[in-house]
Amino acid sequence: MQSNDPMNNDFVIVGGGLVGLATAYKLQLAKPGARVVVLEKESRTGAHQSTHNSGVLHCGLYYQPGSLKARLSVEGIAEMVEFCARHEVDHEVCGKVVVATNEAEESRLDALLSRGAANGLRGLRKLTQAELRVIEPHAAGVAAGLVPQEGIVDYRGVCHTLERCIREKGGTIQTSGRVIRLEQRSGGWLAETTSGAVEGKFLINCAGLHCDRVAELAGEHSELQIVPFRGEYYRLKPAAAGLVRNLIYPVPDPAFPFLGVHFTRLIHGGTECGPNAVLAFAREGYRLRDVNLRDLAQTLTYPGLWRFLRRYPSMAWGEFRQSLSRARFCQALQKLVPDIREEHLEAGGAGVRAQAMLPSGELVQDFHLIRRPNALHVLNAPSPAATASLAIGAHIVREIG
Repeated sequence: MQSNDPMNNDFVIVGGGLVGLATAYKLQLAKPGARVVVLEKESRTGAHQSTHNSGVLHCGLYYQPGSLKARLSVEGIAEMVEFCARHEVDHEVCGKVVVATNEAEESRLDALLSRGAANGLRGLRKLTQAELRVIEPHAAGVAAGLVPQEGIVDYRGVCHTLERCIREKGGTIQTSGRVIRLEQRSGGWLAETTSGAVEGKFLINCAGLHCDRVAELAGEHSELQIVPFRGEYYRLKPAAAGLVRNLIYPVPDPAFPFLGVHFTRLIHGGTECGPNAVLAFAREGYRLRDVNLRDLAQTLTYPGLWRFLRRYPSMAWGEFRQSLSRARFCQALQKLVPDIREEHLEAGGAGVRAQAMLPSGELVQDFHLIRRPNALHVLNAPSPAATASLAIGAHIVREIG
C-alpha cells in the first residue's frame, strides 16, 4: 500500500465492518466528491461482528424508548430492507414470535409489546397459545408476541454491495493493514498501519472489537472498555428442520443482561440455535481454545469485569456450564421448542460481541459515540448495529455536520 499525499483524504475511517462501510457510503451521498478511505486490518471487510452473527434484521423491539439504539434500529431496518431490495441482496421479512412460557413472562411480554409500539414498530400483536401454534406449531408458550417487521438477511452480501458502491463513488478501501499509530497533525491525522501510512482531515473510529484501543491511540481516555463475550450456536440437522419455521425468541429476563438462546432460520438455508454468552479469552476468540494473552490480561485486570461477575454470578456460571454441555444447551432450547433433542443438534458457528463495560460493572446499553473537533469515535455498537448500520452511518454524518 502506498502512502497517500498529505491530507489527501477528507475522511479516514478505521474499521471495515458494516458500520464503517455504511458510514463511508453515507458520507459519499451527503458530501459528493469527498475523499473517503476505509482502513481494515483483515484481508476482507466485515470479517468479525458484521458476519459472525445470526443474520437477523432487528426492528427495535427491546430498546428503551427515546434511546439512540431504539431510534436507529427502527430507522435502520427500514433502510436496510430498502437497500437490500434495491441492490438485490438476499433478505426476507419473515416476522418472528416472542414466546412467553409462563404467566410472569406473559406480563413482561405485554410490557415489551408496549415498548415496541412506543418505538414505532408496526403490526405488533399478542397471540394466544392457539394462534402461536398456527405460526410455529412446535413452539411452547402460554402466549406470544408477533413482530412482523423482523426478518433475515445476508450481511456478507450487504458488505460486498457497500464495498462496490463506495468504490464506484471514488472511495478507497484498504485491507490487510492494522492501525498501530495515530498522530494528530495540523489540519488532520496521520494513521500509520502495518502496511503503510494514510493521512486525512477527519478521523472516524468504527473499529468494533478494538474501538477502545483505537480511541486510546487517538488520545482518548475513556473509562469504558470493550469486554468480549462469545456467543456460540448450534444448527438444527436437516431431519429437525421442520421444528422451526422462522424466528422464535424468548421474552427477555430483566435479571439477565443478554437476550438468551433463540431459533433463527438462515437466509441461505438451515436454522441456528443460540447464542449463549460466555467471556471470550480473545477479542476474536470464536472457540474456547482461542486465547490472546494481551486481550485476556486486559480483560482480567479490568475492575468492571469482576464487579459484573459479582452482580451476575449464577448467570455467568450457568452460561459457562451451558457452553461445555450440549445437554444443558438443549435444555435451554427446549423451553421454547420442547420437541428439540440433543441428536437434532450439530455444531454451528460463533460470534464475539464487542460489549462496552464501565468500571462499575454496568454494561453500556445504548450506542455510544464521542465527538471531537476533527474525530468521532463509535465506542459501543453491538447488536443491532448490523441492522442499524446505514442509520448509524447517517447519524454520524449529521454529528459531523
